[in-house]
Parts: sequence; structure tokens; C-alpha cells
Amino acid sequence: MRQARAMMAENMSTIRPLLIASRPLSWINTAYPFAAVYLLTTGRIDISLVVGTVFFLVPYNLAMYGVNDVFDYESDLANPRKGGAEGAKLPPRLHSTTLASAAILVVPFVIALAILGAQRPMSWLVLAVSLFAVLAYSVKGLRFKEIPVLDSITSSTHFVTPALYALALAGTTVTSAIVMTMVAFFCWGMASHAFGSVQDIVPDREAGIGSIATVLGAATTVRLAVALWAAAGVLMLFTPWPANLAALAALPYIISVAPYLHVDDTHSETANRAWRRFLAINYAVGFAITLLLILYATGGLFS
Repeated sequence: MRQARAMMAENMSTIRPLLIASRPLSWINTAYPFAAVYLLTTGRIDISLVVGTVFFLVPYNLAMYGVNDVFDYESDLANPRKGGAEGAKLPPRLHSTTLASAAILVVPFVIALAILGAQRPMSWLVLAVSLFAVLAYSVKGLRFKEIPVLDSITSSTHFVTPALYALALAGTTVTSAIVMTMVAFFCWGMASHAFGSVQDIVPDREAGIGSIATVLGAATTVRLAVALWAAAGVLMLFTPWPANLAALAALPYIISVAPYLHVDDTHSETANRAWRRFLAINYAVGFAITLLLILYATGGLFS
């Protein structure tokens, strides 16, 4: 009995940090775009939807954030906001386990998705780009996260490619409205990453890590994020009714970060308050967009 309890305790001491490393609060940010786009464009619940949604829910996030936490370990030690929902401080003893766990979870799903997408070669390309972006952001030798502007582009790719993959897997005909929506989504992703990097300017500089915020400075980066969110909203205005109502989704983000338009680098960590609101805003906006999609798909109020 004692041995069983000891094994259970040891397993929990490993599983809990891995769970934190995968950022459970952010799982929906990658699974939702895939599931929503696939379901909306195909109108069916099938094995591809289930496998793809589960993949982008957990394995994808463990690979994205877990690998990042492994390669960012030293700099994360000096970052006061790490060690919880905003990122794990993975002890070195778990680094190999994290990388192995990510691979073990990801590979079977990639094989399954490759088989399911055998008739859609474009889906293979999109999935390959998505996985490359996940690794390139963090691993040594690439470290796109330390290349200003490319860091925000790569981060946005992490969230947009699940939606693009859904389109490719479903064989959806790409329309101008879809292009507008995806570009708007990409602008949203870049804005989110850029603003998120503001709070880390001081620890990143101390660790010698470059980012869009360390190069542009706090105030300029916040203004760029606002411009990108505004651009996303404007782009959605050019989509058909009722999709153009999604343009309003940009407003909560802009309003939330507006107080930091003039923040200086010395006080950049105060932007964490808005970043925490950002996490809540994502859920509220996601709920509103879900209602919009349901009404659109069923004819609802817009028929």
C-alpha cells in the first residue's frame, strides 16, 4: 500500500507540472478555432472533428508551451509572473520528461490526422507549418521568439493554423470572406503576443532575450497592438452579415489596454493587470462569437 501511494505521489509530482506547462486556460484558444471552422464549413460531427479537436486541445498545447518552458527555464527563473497559470517553472529533472511526453502525445495524432487528410494534401502542408512554428518559436538554433516581429508572427501562426488546418482538412473553398476573417484573426494573434511581451520587457532584457517589446519599447508596442486589434476589427467589417458583427470583438481588447498607451519601460510590468483581463476577455469574446456562429449556422435571428 505504501509503495502504491508513493508511486501515485511520484506520478502526481510529474503530471501536475506538465499540466501547468500546457497552460489549461489557453487550451480553448487552439482547439476552438479548429472545431468551430471545421463544424461550420462541413456541418458534420465526424472522426476528423473529434481527433483534430482533441489534438489541438491538449497535445498541441503541451508541445507548444512545454517545449517553451524547457528552453526558457533559466530566464523564467527571474520572471516573477512565471510559476502558475501564466507559465510553469519546470525543474530540470522534468525537462526530458516534458519533451518526451509532448512527442508521445503529438506523434499518434499527427499520424491519424495525416491518414484522415490523405485526400487533402494541402492539410499535410498546413499541419507541417503549424508544428514547425510550434518548435521554431522555442528550440535552440531557431528561437524565433527572440527575433523581434518574427516572434509575434510565429505566435500568431500558432493560433491561426488550427483554423487554416480545418479549412484544408475539410476541403473548403476559400472565399474572400474567409481570407478577410483569417487575416483579421492573424492581426488579433500578433496584437495579443505583442501586448503580452510588454510585461516581460525588464526580465527579458536582464536575461538578454530579444522581443518585439524589448526593441520597440513598451508604449510603442502597446500602440502597435491597438493598431493591429483595430485592423482586425476593420477587416471584419468587410465580411458578409452577420459575420461583420465580429468587428465589435476588437473593442474590449482596445479598451482594456488603452490605459497603457503611454507606459514606459520601467513600469512595463504593470501591463500584467491588462494581460490578466485579456485572459478573461478571450472567454467572453469567444462566448459571443459562438452565439454568433450558432445563429448564423441555424438561420436564427439572421434568416
